[in-house]
Amino acid sequence: MNLELLDIEARHPAARQGAPAALRKFSLSIAAGEQVAVIGPSGAGKTSLLQVAAAALKPGFGQVSLGGDNPWALSGSALQRLRGRLFLAPQTPPLPPRQRVITSVLAGRLPAISLWESLRSLFYPTDIEGAYRALAHFDLGEKLFDRVDRLSGGERQRVGLARALLSPASLWLIDEPLSALDPTRSQQAITQILGLAGERGVTVLATLHQVDMALAHFPRIVGLREGQLAFDLPRGSVTQAHLQKLYAHHEDELNGAAPGGIEEPAPPPLVVMSCR
Repeated sequence: MNLELLDIEARHPAARQGAPAALRKFSLSIAAGEQVAVIGPSGAGKTSLLQVAAAALKPGFGQVSLGGDNPWALSGSALQRLRGRLFLAPQTPPLPPRQRVITSVLAGRLPAISLWESLRSLFYPTDIEGAYRALAHFDLGEKLFDRVDRLSGGERQRVGLARALLSPASLWLIDEPLSALDPTRSQQAITQILGLAGERGVTVLATLHQVDMALAHFPRIVGLREGQLAFDLPRGSVTQAHLQKLYAHHEDELNGAAPGGIEEPAPPPLVVMSCR
């Protein structure tokens, strides 16, 4: 699915009165099948961007096109069908704590099944094998029948990502997917997500605080600062000067980026610890 945003101005509903808009005159065009990372300091508007792209936040000004459709010009039923072709993975997955992992993962299939099937799946999961395969991509197959409240924060985040693999969506919008993961798990998660998206022709728009991971894995990097586009470049064209300007006064968030946007030689192998 392609995504077109033109001159978007959007304000989060919970923003205080008089606060600047989260996105200001923001434009972005993503072709079907592209994989794009959005980087920028905290408060830059990255989460609001994903919500606009997911047709979850209506902009106050500007135009949105998802697969050629303006979501805000559609009827209620047509908008619901369009949202079924999108998958938004928030930074903290909304997983009911007493729910079994298999049920949480199979929730990714909800847009593609009937109401009766979805209710039945709560008590009698119908695609156990599919849920296991999705979890296995993130080394969580053995957690299939565990309760969500018995998982660590990193495991919950990976369960949220596994949902995408069962969804019928052709656009994955992923917010800070690595925030609760250690370096080894981060590499695994981003490799699986982008590899499987590429196999299926799914478009990916992801926000990341890990600049080094964005430069290593995404062909295209978008810099966002104070709700505005700072740059939109192939990863090889992102220089240290771009990053320093993007993160000015936020030096603590700028980590791991190689000078000139070029990947440095691989560091010594990580010591892999057994952690949840």
